[in-house]
Amino acid sequence: MEMNKLIFEAIALKKCVSATYNRMHILLAPHILYTKHGEVYVDAVTIKRDGELPREVKIGAFKVTGLKDLGPSDQSFHPGSVYNPNDPKYEGVTLFAVELE
Repeated sequence: MEMNKLIFEAIALKKCVSATYNRMHILLAPHILYTKHGEVYVDAVTIKRDGELPREVKIGAFKVTGLKDLGPSDQSFHPGSVYNPNDPKYEGVTLFAVELE
């Protein structure tokens, strides 16, 4: 549950988190925490992957239990235009979401 708390705080404060996912070091801007098939997921924009900027800005779904070495970052973010809080996949399963400006 500690990982979920860190992600809750990051979403509330609009701060990035760092983690290892599929053996790659990533910096994420978490936008929404939700459940799917009984598992907790976070949809986030990847800011950096192994120190490099991604080719395109998009939101990705990350299974929270797959995020290893999860930690806070001082880097803040603005909610991305690629995030749609009204996406039907979030209906009734949202745990916490970033506030849009």
